[in-house]
Amino acid sequence: MKAAAEIAALLNEPACAHNHIAAKEKSGCARPKPGATAGGCAFDGAQIALLPVADVAHIVHGPIACAGNSWDNRGTRSSGPALYKIGMTTDLSETDVIMGRGEKRLFLAVKQAIDTYHPAAVFVYATCVTALIGDDFEALCKAASDQFGVPVIPVDAAGFYGTKNMGNRLAGEAMFKYVIGTREPDPVSDAVRAQFPPGMKIHDVNLIGEYNIAGEFWHVAPLFDQLGLRIIGSLSGDARFRELQTLHRAAATMVVCSKALLNVARKLETNFGVPWFEGSFYGVADTSQALRDFARVLNDPDLAARTEALIAAEEGKANAALEPWRQRLKGRRVLLYTGGVKSWSIVSALQDLGMTVVATGTKKSTEEDKARIREIMGPDAVMIDDGSPKALLNAYKDLKADILIAGGRNLYTALKARIPFLDINQEREFAYAGYGGMVELARQLALTIESPVWRQVQTPAPWQVKRVGTPLTA
Repeated sequence: MKAAAEIAALLNEPACAHNHIAAKEKSGCARPKPGATAGGCAFDGAQIALLPVADVAHIVHGPIACAGNSWDNRGTRSSGPALYKIGMTTDLSETDVIMGRGEKRLFLAVKQAIDTYHPAAVFVYATCVTALIGDDFEALCKAASDQFGVPVIPVDAAGFYGTKNMGNRLAGEAMFKYVIGTREPDPVSDAVRAQFPPGMKIHDVNLIGEYNIAGEFWHVAPLFDQLGLRIIGSLSGDARFRELQTLHRAAATMVVCSKALLNVARKLETNFGVPWFEGSFYGVADTSQALRDFARVLNDPDLAARTEALIAAEEGKANAALEPWRQRLKGRRVLLYTGGVKSWSIVSALQDLGMTVVATGTKKSTEEDKARIREIMGPDAVMIDDGSPKALLNAYKDLKADILIAGGRNLYTALKARIPFLDINQEREFAYAGYGGMVELARQLALTIESPVWRQVQTPAPWQVKRVGTPLTA
């Protein structure tokens, strides 16, 4: 179990904008209050950050209910192994806790996972129960790793440590402590070099906080190939354990829409000299800016020239494909309720389609995110912090919105209210990143708003309409 000093240190992340705002009561993220983890606890956050590592066995050390966060919890996609789809747990019962059998069950679970699936590594997640009863699972993981010859990585992120963002950060700390820097990257082979244009200088880069939701990064990956950017590791979309071991040898890191993993980017720069920047792949303008930032950070004039040529070609194709959708979406009013970087990056994507964002959610946004929102939407931008069904529906009505764009947990709120809804968070089935993803976003918006079902469900039934001169009968 982590000491209070360790938790306090993680709450105070130097790279986070929260630490540089004089108006804040004190530096660092706020400590969670009772009920604050309703949107996800630290354990949930750690799994969200690491479950996309596809060739690893993920074992939840605790009661079986905690394993409910395992299978497909983020809608990430893998181009190869599917081991990450298999939920594994030690399934501790009350008797196991009372009799002190937790560590024994964990050792046997690790052995079974290795014997059955032959994973590249095993990630073991602590839960509230196992942290409270004092299982020394870090020592056990080391013993299991020595005995079975497979890396067994402890992820100490018990739910009561804090919020989902804290769990993301704890997962990053575990990767930096036990995984990153434990192997050197493979040399650029002839087969790999053949994937890039002849004679092009190849730069190794990292992606931090990119999860390949619905396979959306596959829209962007071909652009990296055309520019000679070899992604040696992603934390953690479509990732492999061997890749995570080599993140320290990249020439640049991009933090994609995930401020909670800034600690990994900062430590890569501090310990290994890997520069980093924040960016987004949502929207035409943001995708282009991300590619430009890679060229800027890598300080390669030839790469910068090729990047501008690629951007010009891709933006031309994207704008041609988007034009019909812009005609259908122009002037439509959107209520956007999401958080973090998406609270402003999606705004710019929607505005690029000619839509008006009447308000955006900021529950999980930093002060820096809010400053970006004001820059994009104007100083009078409406920001919503209360995501309760009543507050969202009142805002939808008062602001005369045409569609609610939010996360999956708001789906049934919208359906019960009979209003158009589009899922923008990790549960979605459609990929919205990159130039191609922008076209898909426009298509889904148009199909959702124009669906004839809304007219049908909002029209009173025949027996609810009193006809002139015709009395209603029982």
